[in-house]
Amino acid sequence: MGIEEVLQRLSMKVCWLSRQGFLLAGILATVFAAGQVNAQEWANKMFDHLEYDFGSLARGAKSEHRFTIKNNFKEDIHIASVQSSCGCTIPQVTKEVLASGEEAELITDFDTVKFKGSHSATITVTFAAPFSAEVRLQIRGYVRQDVVFEPGRIEFGQVPVAKGANQSVAITYAGRDGWKIEDVRSASDNYEVELQETERSDSRVEYDMLVRLKKNVPTGYLKDQLTLVTNDTERRYISLTVEGKVVPAVDVEPKSLHLGVVRPGESVTKQLVVRGTTPFRILDVACEKPDDCFQFTSNDKERKLHLIPVTFTASDTPGKIVETIQITTGSPGETNADEKNALKVVAHVEVLKD
Repeated sequence: MGIEEVLQRLSMKVCWLSRQGFLLAGILATVFAAGQVNAQEWANKMFDHLEYDFGSLARGAKSEHRFTIKNNFKEDIHIASVQSSCGCTIPQVTKEVLASGEEAELITDFDTVKFKGSHSATITVTFAAPFSAEVRLQIRGYVRQDVVFEPGRIEFGQVPVAKGANQSVAITYAGRDGWKIEDVRSASDNYEVELQETERSDSRVEYDMLVRLKKNVPTGYLKDQLTLVTNDTERRYISLTVEGKVVPAVDVEPKSLHLGVVRPGESVTKQLVVRGTTPFRILDVACEKPDDCFQFTSNDKERKLHLIPVTFTASDTPGKIVETIQITTGSPGETNADEKNALKVVAHVEVLKD
């Protein structure tokens, strides 16, 4: 075999190896890209939604929106940072590390004082564990300069069940002649609204709006929007946030108690908080199914706030344990000793093999 033929064959071999290298690099790049997409989908799935439009807002209105983040996976989730692309939106997260099943909220405040007109922001949430990933949330809104609410948001605070509540809002408009509010709407039927025009001049209109929370509203958080319908041709609708919490006579937090992971013989203690609108007594605390691994500490004194330590001591049997804890209380302001309330908490704990 001549030297030229040898060199030719070597050249062909090098070309073949080069092609294989490019093919391998392409495969690795595809696998890496797929991994990035999967990581992104993994992170996106923890959010209940990925964008929100505030619509038209009055100047000075307090506008806040909450994204719920839930860890549906076995590993702990670590949020490394939360950043906004625009100063019009200030984000903050309520919890940076989420155990399996835990939830957090990403709270976004839309600034209607320093900013006017149309604004948008991208909120970037960066995860560090168990894998690196980024989620981008979109926020937008339009801040009007011709309409002012005072106060900028209806905040009922904590309202005892069956009591109802009222709050007034002063609405001022400065602009064209003939402007008026034609209607006030809400997707919820929890409210009644009375609107009264108090002043009108060539370029100024004032209204008093009374918002009434009905007495039959069930317990829980309130986060709604009232929509003012105006006779504007371009931006007819203006949003006003309504917040509050209807609280039961007696309630317990948290409803789901996560005690973590323990080894046989180890103990862990966490606390339950039981609140009432008026002083009440704790009559009994026990597991629905008798379980010697759980111990509770309480007293029978009458007070508005009770703290109940829950201690779990692991047995030699490994596995996940889900137990329902029942707290029996006397009704606040009770006149009958037989009048009782039953509260339930679901406890979660995992016992490892020794």
